[in-house]
Amino acid sequence: MTVEHVNTAILGAGIAGLGAAHRAKELCMQAIIFESRPSVGGLLDNFTVNGYRFDYAVHLSFAKKDVVREVFDKTPYHTHLSDSFCFEDDRWLKHPVQNNLFPLPTKQKVELIKSFLTRPTELTGEDYESWLRRQYGDAISDRYPIRYTSKYWDTPARELSTSWIGNRMRDSELEEILSGALSPETPNHYYAKEMRYPKAGGYKSFIQPLIDSSEIRCNHRCTKIDTSNKRIIFENGNQVIYENLVSTIPLPELALICPEMPENIRTCTKNLKATSIDLISIGFNKNLIKDLWFYIYDEDILASRAYSPSVKSPENVPQNCSSLQFEIYTRGTESQFNVEELKINTLSALEKMNIARPEDIVLTDHRRIRYGNVIYDLGMEVHRDKILDWCKAEGIASCGRFGEWGYLWSDQSFMSGYNSLQKQEKFS
Repeated sequence: MTVEHVNTAILGAGIAGLGAAHRAKELCMQAIIFESRPSVGGLLDNFTVNGYRFDYAVHLSFAKKDVVREVFDKTPYHTHLSDSFCFEDDRWLKHPVQNNLFPLPTKQKVELIKSFLTRPTELTGEDYESWLRRQYGDAISDRYPIRYTSKYWDTPARELSTSWIGNRMRDSELEEILSGALSPETPNHYYAKEMRYPKAGGYKSFIQPLIDSSEIRCNHRCTKIDTSNKRIIFENGNQVIYENLVSTIPLPELALICPEMPENIRTCTKNLKATSIDLISIGFNKNLIKDLWFYIYDEDILASRAYSPSVKSPENVPQNCSSLQFEIYTRGTESQFNVEELKINTLSALEKMNIARPEDIVLTDHRRIRYGNVIYDLGMEVHRDKILDWCKAEGIASCGRFGEWGYLWSDQSFMSGYNSLQKQEKFS
């Protein structure tokens, strides 16, 4: 056992922890990152099977902040238009579907637009389902976003708040809906016009400069944080005495290793729920895939969305080959599916969507991500903020997607870590 004194201890070598270490370097502070896994990068890590590289879930950058771009732009990258598509039962539509109804039969389009024109305008509730019905009307909402919500969040829309939406959902405009119903030629309404992805090495290459400039100790799983004595105990027996502490550990997991957390605060973690992700990664023996990513509304297909590593960068696959990765979401950290069921369903989906036949497939891989996205259950923020207030009072800067407990993109997670250390300066 070793006991080490550290000015700034950072728990977790994902992008938030790396962002904190980057800020520490700017402040000329000694910082060490302690990572529980044998490799770094967190959700931005990747894996390779038989020459096919896959990220852990979809990653494409549209970062705008200078401090993020200064790091990411050190890596040569491809630029992609943010065109995406949606599969519904037996047809493909452009995204977002409400603005691209052209492929539907005329009768269906008329019914959807009539419902939009008679949508409720008064506030009937503060939940996500009510927001959707006010935006798009009942018919569009029931057929598309409410249906998709059950797959992506594994939670009914009526049980979700709206604080996560921001610019993720397109506000309804009659002119856009009518134009997209009458013509297939519609503008791209996505919230980012271009996406960037490294030419080589997967998405993790964007954060490699941060990894290279940080002091990182892998295989250090934290089992106890003694906030009174500013001591961290690790599973391998090592201990650290810290002056400043930054944590990217998911808040429910953090509560388990902080014995000094009051019971009324610890109880709040029971109200913090997240989705987990089953990843089904497919390798093809020929170049079959042209689209960057697509959403899946078909309820017979378990996956919510899929994206192509080979379209992101040809370097992700052997020459003249291609790949897709499918995401299946479950509420909670344990999957409700068995692996064989997921693989069979995904392979059937490829045929149903007319993407590939069995003889085209040379690789089918399964991985589990215990924490995928924060679920914005109604009232969740109240419980989350009580935990974060306690952390702040105890000198723990909790940051990142699951440390801050928010729906953060990779650049936002970077800034969460970067800014958390600024807050920590008063503890120095």
